[in-house]
Amino acid sequence: MVVSVVPDVTAITKEFDYVVPPEMRDHVRVGTMVRISLAGRRVGAWVTALNVEPPSAVALRPIAKVTGWGPSADVVELARWAAWRWCGRLPSLLGTASPPGAVVALPPVPGGRPPMSGPVSELAAAALAQPCAVLRLPPTEDPLAVVMAAMALGDALVVAPSVSMARLLAARLKRSGAAVALHPSQWVVAAAGGCTVVGARAAAWAPCPSMAAVVVLDEHDEALQEERSPTWNAREVAIERARRAGVPCLLVSPCPSLEALAAGPLVTASRNEERAAWPILDVVDRSRETGTAAVGPVSERLARLLRTDGRVACVLNRTGRAVLLACTVCQHLATCERCGAAVAQDGEGMLHCRRCGLMRPVVCTSCGSTRLRARKPGIERVAADLRAMLQEPVAVLTAGTSEAPVPPERVVVGTEAVLHQLPDARVVAFLDFDAELLAPRYRANEQALALLARAARLVGRRADGGRVVVQTRNGRHDVLDAVLNADPGRLVAGERARRAELSFPPLSALAVVSGAAAAEFAKSLLVGVPAGVDVLGPSDGTWLLRAPSHRVLCDALAATPRPAGRLRIEVDPLRL
Repeated sequence: MVVSVVPDVTAITKEFDYVVPPEMRDHVRVGTMVRISLAGRRVGAWVTALNVEPPSAVALRPIAKVTGWGPSADVVELARWAAWRWCGRLPSLLGTASPPGAVVALPPVPGGRPPMSGPVSELAAAALAQPCAVLRLPPTEDPLAVVMAAMALGDALVVAPSVSMARLLAARLKRSGAAVALHPSQWVVAAAGGCTVVGARAAAWAPCPSMAAVVVLDEHDEALQEERSPTWNAREVAIERARRAGVPCLLVSPCPSLEALAAGPLVTASRNEERAAWPILDVVDRSRETGTAAVGPVSERLARLLRTDGRVACVLNRTGRAVLLACTVCQHLATCERCGAAVAQDGEGMLHCRRCGLMRPVVCTSCGSTRLRARKPGIERVAADLRAMLQEPVAVLTAGTSEAPVPPERVVVGTEAVLHQLPDARVVAFLDFDAELLAPRYRANEQALALLARAARLVGRRADGGRVVVQTRNGRHDVLDAVLNADPGRLVAGERARRAELSFPPLSALAVVSGAAAAEFAKSLLVGVPAGVDVLGPSDGTWLLRAPSHRVLCDALAATPRPAGRLRIEVDPLRL
């Protein structure tokens, strides 16, 4: 028997033919992981096709060893599609779909489905009657009932945005009596079948032989997109996988993205139910403040809330002590004498240039004064000010302290990592929400709404008394209007029209090309560029490709030969 294999070598995408020795034939199937001799060394590989017609007058080498089980045949074909869709290499995607260790045999499938006890969402059950649907689940609602509705159809594949959320959900499902496999640690259990598979982003590739439904929780979350190339998105992989398997796919989110809304019909709760499931939103319009109150990072209204009982989380996406400083004597902005960029003040009091890395003392380069005032204070400076104001300890949390335990302090200041590390809070305050609303990113409005939805989970429902406080000078912004009315749909029409006017996704397809070989790749693309593909750039060594659809864009990328050298192609860039 002759088979085709794809070597587990990053630089190689070509498939090779090998002979399967007679003693290995019963253990080889599409997706099986094997060892082969290639260019004088033994490497891993995946079997991609069986009973291949051997080339004439060529002596084929035998497979050296069968390592064990790998992705199923349908997942291998899904990986081929994803390699085209995100202009990536097949071995990288097959590696994501493979078990973390060698799997020689699968355990027996448990007989029968165990009885389960738990709530079942009627809305989710109705949405699962569609091939693909979007369920707008308020942020404080429990997703367990949604997953239970999918499990009523049979074994479900559930993709969560984080490992912690997947672990918690799997544990709760097990307590309800369900057969559950947590991906990737229980890959072998999932491959055996007869259970629901739960995991984070990579679970979109998890084995689920008797899959009856696919559920993606928090489909709007950026964590569902791989940052490394290929930049595949678990939501899109799940939609395509469910379509190929002929099973329903349910996309769940408190604030569905435009990409999700383009994939299927929207299902929502009643207005009263949805309104009750969002917390109280206090919008502090700082444009109306005067005097010294308008200068500080904390408004008078927030200062009163900081003195109330309960935990208060203050969110400010600026690390360090200050990211923009001005001299109090000559009003000159503190800049780097080497590269001219604005300098920030770090936790040790030194001035630090984030562009070139230069460190220097706190001295004005214009007049020599050592008195600098923070125009945009960072979390370290805000925490110090709050300690002085409240006369109590104030903790600082950032993504770099994710491994630390939850701080015991009542007041916590940090980046948006606070929203993921704290289990709950009485008040969540965004000190400078304009930085999110006015961010130079095409998805800024969706990302800002997602932050408010995440904060809502910490403070609880409207009846619980928790509050989300937003300090802004754009009090009538569409994002704030949507949350004030507990209706994320109010943002959709305007956002879709804006993106259509600017040719942004999902009304178009984008890709960013960068790296040492980007110029040569862009030149080759321009030679045979198809109609409808715009090549924009270069800008700082990167090119932006835009097309009316992914089919046009991805076909153009696939038809362009890759030059030698480092090349990164990011399809569907999140931070553009």
